[in-house]
Amino acid sequence: MKKIRLEIVGMSYSQSQSGAYALILGVVGGKRRLPIIIGGFEAQAIAIELEKMKPTRPLTHDLFKNFALHFGITLKEVVINKFEEGIFFSELICEHDGIESAIDSRTSDAVALAIRFNCPIYAYESILEEAGIVMDDETGETPQGAGVEKKPGRHSNYEDYLMEELEEMLKKAVADENYEEASRIRDEINRRKKESG
Repeated sequence: MKKIRLEIVGMSYSQSQSGAYALILGVVGGKRRLPIIIGGFEAQAIAIELEKMKPTRPLTHDLFKNFALHFGITLKEVVINKFEEGIFFSELICEHDGIESAIDSRTSDAVALAIRFNCPIYAYESILEEAGIVMDDETGETPQGAGVEKKPGRHSNYEDYLMEELEEMLKKAVADENYEEASRIRDEINRRKKESG
């Protein structure tokens, strides 16, 4: 399977889930985005390392890195390898004495470690096809005619919308950088495609 390299594009606080954040990964040099909902602890671990802040005591991810390096283990890459029922799964590809091993990981933890080890983050093309969101242009602006009359609330049911309406709503959510809403709309579109396929 083809792996696509990703980079961290941003992170925003979740409007609907208390203590949750949307981590936005983007294809390097591309327009596709992969929004992932993560917990507050993991968001803090990612933000601290991105901002190059040094806590007085090592955080869990720092401890993991120190432990690995102490025993000669390096993290070569992180691969987002599965997407099931709205949940992303990842693997840590590690190396010790020339032998590679894959370790199952939550994606948020994998990203926090990738930053610390300065290693690349990848996702399989199939995952980007299923769960990715495409930005319309370099500015991220909404294309002409993308405005939608009906605006769902935070807990609304997307089943009442036509597929065309959902696709327009997805474009608008991405243009407005409302990635959490975009990921919920994307999940509904994917659910329908699976049912009809």
